[in-house]
Parts: sequence; C-alpha cells; structure tokens
Amino acid sequence: MGRKMWVMHGDVDVVGLEQVVKSYGGGLAGVTALRGVSVGFRRGAFTAVMGPSGSGKSTLLHCAAGLDRPTSGSVWLAGRDLARMPEPELTELRRREMGFVFQAFNLVESLTALENITLPFRLSGTRADRAWVREVVARTGLQERVRHRPAALSGGQQQRVAIARALVTRPEIVFADEPTGALDIESGRGVLRLLREAVDDYGQSVVMVTHDAGAAEYADEVVFLADGRVVDTVPHPSAAAVARRLLGLGG
Repeated sequence: MGRKMWVMHGDVDVVGLEQVVKSYGGGLAGVTALRGVSVGFRRGAFTAVMGPSGSGKSTLLHCAAGLDRPTSGSVWLAGRDLARMPEPELTELRRREMGFVFQAFNLVESLTALENITLPFRLSGTRADRAWVREVVARTGLQERVRHRPAALSGGQQQRVAIARALVTRPEIVFADEPTGALDIESGRGVLRLLREAVDDYGQSVVMVTHDAGAAEYADEVVFLADGRVVDTVPHPSAAAVARRLLGLGG
C-alpha cells in the first residue's frame, strides 16, 4: 500500500493519517480505538469529526495532533511522520505548527487573558507580532477583557481566549476537541463563528471533534467514525443531514 493512499485532495491536505491503529492495554482488557484509519484533512478547510460514543473521535484527533502515538500506521504533517519523530522534535513541531482548543479551556489561572494568549511565545522564547496579537484580540472580542484573569471571565470568554491563543502563532492547523461542550448555546455559537472566521478570513485549517449536529453545520465537511473506522464523509453538511447520519450509526 503506497504512502499517498490517504491523500484525497492532493497537496492541499495539511494532515494525513495512513492505516492508523491505536490500541490500549492488552489481552482480554485491551481496547482498539482506531482500526486502520486512513484520512486526510484539507488545508484551509473546517472539518468536523463525528460518531457515536466510543467510535474513536478524540483518539483520532489526538493521533492527528501528535498528542498520542499510534500503535501502528503513519501521521503526516509537512512531509514528516509524527508517529516516528523524537519527542523533543514533536513538542517543538506542535508548538510551531498546531493550535489547540479543548472543552476545558486549559488557561493558566495566574495569568491575564492577554498573557494566556501570548503564552506560546513565552514558552518558545520568540517575540510576538504585536499588530497581529491586537488583531486576534479584536476579532475574538476581548479588547475590554485582556487584563482580566480567567476567574473573572465567563465560560464563553475563556474559550475565546483559548481560541485566540490557538490562532496567535499562525499555526498550520487548529485542533478543537468538543470546544462548545461546556458552553451555553449562545456562547457556543460565538465560538463556532470564530472558528469559521479563522478558516474564511485567515485561511486556517480546523479539525473539530463534536457530538453536536448543529455545531457540525459550521464545517465544510464531516468525517464520520464508527467502531474505530471512517465510514462516511459528508460535504457541506446540514444539521438535519448530520443528525440522520448519526442516528443511522447509533449515535
């Protein structure tokens, strides 16, 4: 099987997985979360990953982002196989080429919103582009909140700080794992609009795991998983079509 078999869109795929298997444990207690997954995520597109509980959605995202190493198979970003990179190089690549948004926000409580947003630069020892930081802060609507610490921010505002932090380094790809799961409906829609704008206005690539058919409607396409396998890809999804497909998968 050739290395390029996962490439559905030629050179426009920013990340590709080839025959990825991920197992946990061994013997009778062992669990296989991914079963030979081959899929590419398009550059400059918003892709949602969906499926029933236990289908392997978060495991797929973690392997694609180099947060978890596959048991076998390859994960390609910028011509490099993340599954075989030494950990120090992988950590540096994640810091430089990837942004992350999680359900739990993952903000540093002792830092202000602005300090949280610019934290990647402090960690890498590089200088932030102040004009770009100001633009990201403005686009996320945080101008009046930059001096506040997370405890003084609403859940929606904290998630906007996390999105700003993910965008500020201009990464190749942003991974979002249930980014609206802890938010009310209005705040969740605001977060989804920001991710959509990151694709449309900045040319970012976004891969989002979600269980919400309404959230998936913001995406350019939805990749469906079931029992650790990719079973369908739906372009230009509507919430109704996504809900019907999930129902068919038992989700």
